[in-house]
Formats: sequence, structure tokens, C-alpha cells
Amino acid sequence: MVVPSHPSNRPSISLSELTGRIRQTIDEVFGQNTFWVIADITNYTYKPQSNYHYFELVEKDKSSSKILAKIAGRAWGNAAVNITNFEQTTGQKFKNDINVLIQVSVQYNPSFGLQLNLIDIDTSFTLGLFEQQRKDTLARLLLENADFIQKQGEQYITRNSLLHLNKVIQSIAIISSDTSAGYLDFKHTLENNTFNYKFDIDNYFTLVQGEVNAKQILRKIIEVFQSKKSYDALVIIRGGGSQMDFLIFDNYDLSRAIARFPIPVITGIGHQKNETIADLMAHTSTKTPTKAAELIVAHNRAFEEQILNMQKVILIKTFQIINLHKDKLAHLNHITINTTKELLHKYHKKIINLSTAILTNPKIIISNRKKDLTNLSNNIQSYSRIFFANKRGYLGHFISVIRLMSPQNILNKGFAIVKVDGKIVSNASGIETGTKLSVQFTDTEIDTIVTNKKTYNGSEFNL
Repeated sequence: MVVPSHPSNRPSISLSELTGRIRQTIDEVFGQNTFWVIADITNYTYKPQSNYHYFELVEKDKSSSKILAKIAGRAWGNAAVNITNFEQTTGQKFKNDINVLIQVSVQYNPSFGLQLNLIDIDTSFTLGLFEQQRKDTLARLLLENADFIQKQGEQYITRNSLLHLNKVIQSIAIISSDTSAGYLDFKHTLENNTFNYKFDIDNYFTLVQGEVNAKQILRKIIEVFQSKKSYDALVIIRGGGSQMDFLIFDNYDLSRAIARFPIPVITGIGHQKNETIADLMAHTSTKTPTKAAELIVAHNRAFEEQILNMQKVILIKTFQIINLHKDKLAHLNHITINTTKELLHKYHKKIINLSTAILTNPKIIISNRKKDLTNLSNNIQSYSRIFFANKRGYLGHFISVIRLMSPQNILNKGFAIVKVDGKIVSNASGIETGTKLSVQFTDTEIDTIVTNKKTYNGSEFNL
């Protein structure tokens, strides 16, 4: 229909005719075709009364975050059911700022404009994104923290996992939500253990869900460290939930802190399928808070059983040693009694023999000694005369020699005695010219002075 021309006389059509042509053109081009599109969700709203989902699909430049494309979208009916299935399968809420792979059809409505109708949503794509993020985080942890995180085969070795658990776990720090059913299960299991073990528990409550709350858990870990308390273990627990709920425990900074924490970390995160990165970095991971409590009780019980077994071994060994020494003492007692009897009998005989000898031997000895004394007396009488005669002969000889060697006898033979200062000298080494001498003859003593000194060879009186 051609509308009446305006005073400008320009040809024109109505807006509805134009939008109708646009709709016709789009239908001709796109028709019943569908497309799988990767985009981010923004401006999301949900109308529960009508079960309609309204949103915008956005593509951004990865380097600058500049919007490259944006278009409105909606979902209802079977598409709304598919969104519900997506949330249940992935644990990811259909909300703003998530990246999705969706199947859409293109539709143009003159009243609402161009928009995309959601037909289906690919759950494996979103799960793949989660897994890729997890792999990237693990790779970064290994690359940037090689001094305390390594990988051996499929196992991650961290500084925390290499710590030794104390023989008994009694002082425990717990990071959990104070309203968590898992926390209550954990405490109930510990406090009502069948062995009546007692535990000293300090609570560090915080939110343990929502990826944005990872920093709060990290602050609690730092708070435990700064408390300077000698905890036996740090336990991080939360109850069950969807896979999305556990993304908080794939956080890089949180996992890194656990890997290098100086106290053994035990995780009790209520998942039954994949391990979180926090589990991999911790000393020990369990599937549920209850399992974590059971692990601690079992650890303490193992130590108690070890002590009880040692006690049994000690008792058995003690009884064995006592019985062994009892037998040895009995044997020794038997030997002692028999040996004593033999010794007493032996020495009894010796005493009898000795008493007999004591009674008979003195008479024989006395008789022999009398004979010896008689012989000795006779010998003394006979030998004494000979002895004294010999000694008198020796004395006569010595008297003759003494008389022969007397000074007077020597003077009588023509020799003289020389004195210096009243002392007899036998050589002239100390006599010099001018020395006063006294020369004694047989009946005369002459004082003189040395006027001359010469050497004498001493050969005049040689025989």
C-alpha cells in the first residue's frame, strides 16, 4: 500500500510494512535453521510465573573486553526444561557472566525486534570449561611453586603431604561454615566415638561455598597460622553440593596456601566424584566430613592398638624371661645343693686327715728337731775351735801388714813425709816456688821453702 505523499512528494511506506519485509527476508534466509553459538550471558532475568528466561548473548574481544556482538535471547517451554537439566547436570546456575554453548534459532518480531530463541544448551561444553580451568590451575601451581609442589605420576607431592601426622591427633583447627550439616556430622562423629577419645577443637567459621569466598577461607588459614597454636591438624570441611559449589576449592591461592601449610591439612569436602585441587594439595583428603572424623578416630585407634600390642609383647616377653630365669634358678639351686654337699664331704675328709696329721706329726717333728739341735750343738763345739784358730791366723797376718805399712816404719826406711800447712801431700801439683813445706823424718821435722821445682820420672826406685 502506498501512503499519501507528504507535501515533500517523497514516496514512503509504513513502519509495519518495512518490518514485515525485514521479517520476510530473515525468514527466507534463516528459516528453520538452527545454530550452535558460543557466547556470554548478560542481563539475565527469569519470570517464574510464565517460566520464561530473558537474557542477552554477548561476545567480547579477549584482549580488550570490547563488545564485538550483542543480541537479545529468550527461552521457554522445552528450552526452559533444558536450562533446568543444564543446571542439574553441571551444578552451574544459568546466570550472568557464564560462557555457554547454546543452540539457537533466529527470529524477528516487528514488535520486539531481532532475537535468538534458545533451543538447547550443551552441558559437556560447560563441564569442559570447568575441567580446563582446573587443569590450568594445576599447571600453574606446578610451574610457579616447584619448590613445594611436584607431580609424580598422577600423584601430587606437596610440602604439606610430606608432613608426618603426630602419633595422636587431639588438638584440631576446623575451617567450616557454622551452619553446615557436614560440620555438625564431623563434630558428632568425633565427640561420640566408641573409644571415648577427647579432642580439643578450635572453630574458624567462614563461608565455604561460592567461588568468590575463596579469599575468606584463605584468611582463615592465615588466622590459624598466626594463632601460633600447636595444632595436630587443620581440617577443612563442607557438606555436599553440586559441582559448581566445589569450584571454591579449585582456587589457585587457596590451593597454594594448603600445599605449603606447616600443619597437616585434612579435607572433608562432601563430594563423591572428582577431587578438588585443595584435596590434591592437602596431606589427606576424604570424601565427606564424617569420613574425615572417622579417619582421625581411626588414626588415634591405630596408635592405641600399637601401644596395646607393645604392652602384650612386653608382658609375654616378661613372663618368658621370668620362667627362663626361674628354671635357671631352680637348676642353679640344685647344683648349689649338690656341690655344697660334695664340698662338705670332701673337706670333712680333709679335716679328719689333717687332725690325724696334727696329732702324729708334732711328735715326729719334735724328735727330728731334737736330733738336729744335738748335731748342731756338737758341730758348733767342734767347728768353733777351728774357726777361732783360723781367725787368729788372719788377724796375725793383718797385724804384720799394718806394722809393715805404718808411717813410722816407712820413715825408718829412709822416706820422709811432706806437709803443706800441716796437711800431708802426696804430689807436687799444688806446690809452687816459694811454698813453705814441713819435711818429717824418723825423729826430725824440718821447715823449708821451695826454691826450685822440676819434673821427676820416678824410675829410681823401680824393682
